[in-house]
Amino acid sequence: MANPIISVENLGKRYRLRHQQQSYETLRDSLTATAKSWLAGRLATAIPSEEDFWALKDVSFEINQGDVVGVIGRNGAGKSTLLKILSRITEPTTGRIRLKGRVASLLEVGTGFHPELTGRENIFLNGAILGMTKTEIRRHFDEIVAFSEVERFLDTPVKHYSSGMYTRLAFSVAAHLRSEILIVDEVLAVGDAAFRHKCLAKMQSAAEEDRTVLFVSHDLAAIQKLTEKTLLLSHGRLQSFADTATCLAEYVASCSRSDATNLPRPLNSCPVILTELRLEDSTGRNTRSLKLTEPFDVRIRFSCEQPLRNAVIGIAVHTPNDVALFATHTNDFGTLLECSPGDWEAVCHVAPNLLRAGKYRISVGVLDHNLLVYHVADACRLSIEPILLDGSGHYDERIGELYMPMRWAVAPATLQSN
Repeated sequence: MANPIISVENLGKRYRLRHQQQSYETLRDSLTATAKSWLAGRLATAIPSEEDFWALKDVSFEINQGDVVGVIGRNGAGKSTLLKILSRITEPTTGRIRLKGRVASLLEVGTGFHPELTGRENIFLNGAILGMTKTEIRRHFDEIVAFSEVERFLDTPVKHYSSGMYTRLAFSVAAHLRSEILIVDEVLAVGDAAFRHKCLAKMQSAAEEDRTVLFVSHDLAAIQKLTEKTLLLSHGRLQSFADTATCLAEYVASCSRSDATNLPRPLNSCPVILTELRLEDSTGRNTRSLKLTEPFDVRIRFSCEQPLRNAVIGIAVHTPNDVALFATHTNDFGTLLECSPGDWEAVCHVAPNLLRAGKYRISVGVLDHNLLVYHVADACRLSIEPILLDGSGHYDERIGELYMPMRWAVAPATLQSN
């Protein structure tokens, strides 16, 4: 019979939201209200309205020693709240958890380190918090420093570290100081691609050492590669807890349905309704994560309420900080569309080796007679994963926003005589 190292029963976390009701009144109204309240023997005060928000509700599951478990869900699903409760940073409102062993966690940049202490001092502080002796910490000290690659700044207060340096050291401490349970949130996204993959390899080796790992990420490729089981949260509730392939398929399907549902409805006068946008890999599978070397399709489904004449449908690709990388549309080769009322579908084929590794946003627009009649600024998001260079063990990192390989030819130079 399995002996769970993490047991969660009917877990709930409630926050009380206060909405301060304010009204804008004339001076006469304010004086009148004050006089009335004084005559009533009390001062007038603004009474805030309150409502309960359940970040988690009725969540139950068990995780066994040595399991590597992913935690996925849309923003606001309750992932970070769950990890904070498991890390004993916050208390649950209802239910209970049972943990067997020490917990090392990396939840967000700034958590767990004292900003005024140096990197060296924080390593010993974190070890002491985990209940380790100085001898145990010293035994792992050199490998912590080597993994984090911040040796030069080890005796500098961490308040002067960049977010990347901070993350390197924090993960290294959490991963190397002995704990039975390792919890890692999306904070790894702060690091560069090479360090993220180094961290994933370290979490894999931690699992091989029979440590339990919980990993939250929006990077579905990393979840698929690292984890065996996955928790899928939705609106604070546990939607599914199963093998990773099953949970990822369920999550992608729910995102697809949600994306179609959440696309903004146009005004009544708009002749176009965008009904669905899908990103598909070469097999036709709906996805949000692809390798740099993979082609993909952007499939746009829309409905015409009225005929479109000389119409153009296009997409634009942006970085997370809203830098437009490129745009393409159906008129790239001089073709204008004539769309009769009814349902239509447009597919844009995106070649491999175009977008470098990173996160992207895709917007969609429809024009009729050069007038923009429909536009969705953030229709969907895409993650492009890096690739390993052949035989080097290093990831292919390029300068610039686009990855555009060119044909090269290298040969010994031929000397020409005069």
